[in-house]
Amino acid sequence: MRVEFPEFRLGTVLATSFTGTLSERQGDAVERIPTPERLVDWLAVSGLAVDSCTSAQLDLARELRESIHAAATAAAIQDALPAAAVQVINDCSAQGRAAAVLTPEGKRRWRLSSASCVEDALSVIAADAISIIAGERDGKLALCASPTCQAAFFDTSQSRTRRWCDMGTCGNREKKARFNAKRRSPSSAE
Repeated sequence: MRVEFPEFRLGTVLATSFTGTLSERQGDAVERIPTPERLVDWLAVSGLAVDSCTSAQLDLARELRESIHAAATAAAIQDALPAAAVQVINDCSAQGRAAAVLTPEGKRRWRLSSASCVEDALSVIAADAISIIAGERDGKLALCASPTCQAAFFDTSQSRTRRWCDMGTCGNREKKARFNAKRRSPSSAE
């Protein structure tokens, strides 16, 4: 019997896409990497394929995810970065062995060694988080306007005024709620 898992919500920014593996943080949280195998799946679709993952490595991945979320949230609201989160991000970044490579299309990809492990993939995610939290990339950190989500995301829109982490989920849900509330209001029945 095949276990069904929630779909991944993949974004264009690796670090914030990784934090999206736990969504609806302020409501009924949805864990998208509940098992070590599911983390292996997420890493593969994110271009960081590894052969296996242990429960301890999954715990480390979740610790990194929550540290990135905490630091990105602090950066988005221009608050001090939590020291514990910074330490986890830095430790994970320093642990791995990965190399940036240039593709024939002129894109940067990460190459893990043939003996790569989860820690190598996590180091790439941590390095990506460092680059966005440090402000080295064109864009800005923001928090999803959905009251049940509040995910940190990296806004690369031209105006830097994006409101939702994902228009297909949070944005549509909020717009639908506003529409339904408008239809139910007494003033709209006149």
